[in-house]
Amino acid sequence: MIVGVGIDVVDIARFVRQVQRTPRLLDRLFGDGERGLPAESLAARFAAKEAVAKSLGAPVGLVWRDVVVEREDGHRPEIVVRGSAERIAREAGVQRFHLSLSHDAGIATAMVVAEGP
Repeated sequence: MIVGVGIDVVDIARFVRQVQRTPRLLDRLFGDGERGLPAESLAARFAAKEAVAKSLGAPVGLVWRDVVVEREDGHRPEIVVRGSAERIAREAGVQRFHLSLSHDAGIATAMVVAEGP
């Protein structure tokens, strides 16, 4: 059963400018394992976090760092939720997230499907 769907796009150049203006933004948005990635990958991961929030109905209290995109070499990226995101997903009946990421022509895109029982 599909609980929710979310999609988001991020202008990579605009994202980079925002991070340059407010460097602490990286700490508020990303976990330790995410922060060292190239700008286009960070932008795609931010789009994924937004898409997760949308798939959950844009809940109040969602902490961005509680939504993490993990990717092992040779495997597709996966959404991992912790803390506030895990609680909200569980309350919504989400058992698994499906994720698709892309970045091209200056735009990063993420699409998320939240799946329940």
